[in-house]
Amino acid sequence: MSQFGTDVTSDDILETLAFFDSWEDRYKYIIDLGRELPPLEDQHRTDENIVRGCQSQVWLTSREEGGKLYFDADSDAFIVKGLLAVVLAAYNGKAPRDILDFDIEDYFARLNLLKHLSVTRGNGLRAMVKRIRDTAESV
Repeated sequence: MSQFGTDVTSDDILETLAFFDSWEDRYKYIIDLGRELPPLEDQHRTDENIVRGCQSQVWLTSREEGGKLYFDADSDAFIVKGLLAVVLAAYNGKAPRDILDFDIEDYFARLNLLKHLSVTRGNGLRAMVKRIRDTAESV
């Protein structure tokens, strides 16, 4: 199970990124976050778990436990795994209502992230968020 959202929160990521002066250092930190994501088991690397709209391959699974949603995710690209960690820190282990109420655009703005990503990476990031929000709405 991923520690993101439970042990590592969106506030933790915001605080840590604030220490770095350059975007090169911030990218390295985001990639390091991705390395902390547990690998997704092969049985979950299915077409139904692929997030459409991402430049890289991204798989996302979800489960509900005790009224909270938990997500596991993986990608074949290091930076994308890092972006998944950033997103999971905001959403993992939260009640569906809390997921829907979380202002992800404000979070991305505070991270100053989207203007440092290519358009296709930004679209992929939004596709990940949409998949998580859709899951929260369907519960």
